[in-house]
Amino acid sequence: MNKISRYTQIVLLSLLVLLVVNGCKKKHSPMAQILFKKYQNKVYNNLDPEAFSTVFQQMLVEKKALMTNPKLISAFYEQHNYEPMFVLQHLPKDELQVVASYYQRAGEHGLDPKLFQFDRISELLKKIGDKNSIKTVDEAYQNMAELEILTANSLINYSNAMQFGVISPKKIYARYFTETKRPDSLNMTHALEVNNLKSFLDSIQPKNPQYLALQKALQSGETAPGMSKTETERILKVNLERLRWKNKPTEERYVIVNIPDYRLDVMDHDSSVLNMKVCVGEGRNKTNQDNLAEYSEDDKVRDVPFTRETPQLNSAINSVQVNPIWNIPQSIASNEIIKEAAEDPYYLSNKNIDVYKGGKKVEDPETINWASVSKDNLPYTFKQQSGGDNSLGKIKFLFPNKSSVYLHDTPAQAPFKQAMRAVSHGCVRLEKPLDLAHVLFGDGGQFEQIKEDMQETDPKARNLSLPKKVPVYITYVTCWAENGKLVYRPDVYGLDIVLYTHIQKMLS
Repeated sequence: MNKISRYTQIVLLSLLVLLVVNGCKKKHSPMAQILFKKYQNKVYNNLDPEAFSTVFQQMLVEKKALMTNPKLISAFYEQHNYEPMFVLQHLPKDELQVVASYYQRAGEHGLDPKLFQFDRISELLKKIGDKNSIKTVDEAYQNMAELEILTANSLINYSNAMQFGVISPKKIYARYFTETKRPDSLNMTHALEVNNLKSFLDSIQPKNPQYLALQKALQSGETAPGMSKTETERILKVNLERLRWKNKPTEERYVIVNIPDYRLDVMDHDSSVLNMKVCVGEGRNKTNQDNLAEYSEDDKVRDVPFTRETPQLNSAINSVQVNPIWNIPQSIASNEIIKEAAEDPYYLSNKNIDVYKGGKKVEDPETINWASVSKDNLPYTFKQQSGGDNSLGKIKFLFPNKSSVYLHDTPAQAPFKQAMRAVSHGCVRLEKPLDLAHVLFGDGGQFEQIKEDMQETDPKARNLSLPKKVPVYITYVTCWAENGKLVYRPDVYGLDIVLYTHIQKMLS
């Protein structure tokens, strides 16, 4: 009796497990009823969710290479029982046609609808919606599966494009060190799970006034002074892409330098409280001869910066050095300093430059035969002491960065009168450094100390920390809206060329 009881218990337990498993398994949507009711194609009456699931899983594998995020998309559909979510939930409401219409208008954002498979999605939508086009169940499965995958993939791509841009600047620029947010799995999964596609697509449209101004100019076919319509269009497109990048200042108060504009602004609550001319690093395209031509080598798009170009970055100004000492970079020492010293034995002393070898100061550098010193294996280092001839002027503003650049004063004032001011070795020279110090430090003892030190006839270097760090952004923008009209600047570093070429390569 006990044996029979135990056997009965095992059977009952097994049945219970099967019931639990079957109860937990997600039920398929009534695919046949939904599609037949909408389109009246008799073939749809014979659709079987399990059979579609098999076809769909196979197509997910076959289309893997064509998807931007195949693992994420496959995982999403695995969690949803391999159901055609968009086809069933949105197609009956004609929302997928709404999606296609957004893709069709991608040109308004300077993007090609081909990036979002607009033509193929429209073709599949038309075919599935025509009650006479699809003749067999297998044909229905194939078309539904392809439409579902294309819609999921393109929706992610479009969502990412509108919210983050189509290009990651860190991947295309060799000297880009600005914190830039990129889409993650949460962003992309959210796009797949939206209930109202139109509301979602409306919500992700860029609404920045700068963006809307450039967009309006692109749509109206504006032509910039001295440029062709094609050149203007391309400049607008690359700057629309820059505005989509999530790299903009979020602080209420910050310093920003725009390289092509040769200008610095101190921003406070969206208003410029100080602006000045600046000189930036020398660029590869300063004569603007390569404007908007493809910049590549061996058919591969590469950003090959000139050695003196100022990098794009964000950081925070934390201190200043008044009457700075300049630790001359080895590149400048090798290419310029020893050449000058070879031509003039008193050049170093006249410029207040000390020479060091093995960490020890050389007492009589004018006795060195600089013409015989190897620039490729230079055994000396150089420091320019504080004074009127110091290349950093009377003050430099320090902020952590990988490129060893800073904002600084300069004794060379003539370039500030020039329109093209890409003339430095990479650091940013300031037209009004004392004004910047005043804005950053405010009134008080520290600023008074700075003023006093900068007027010293026998200057000594002094470091002062800012009471509160101030964010600094060095950026690159060649077109923006100002006082109701667009301002254009030459592509002095060729970065428009690099960006535009990468966007075009996405279509090949």
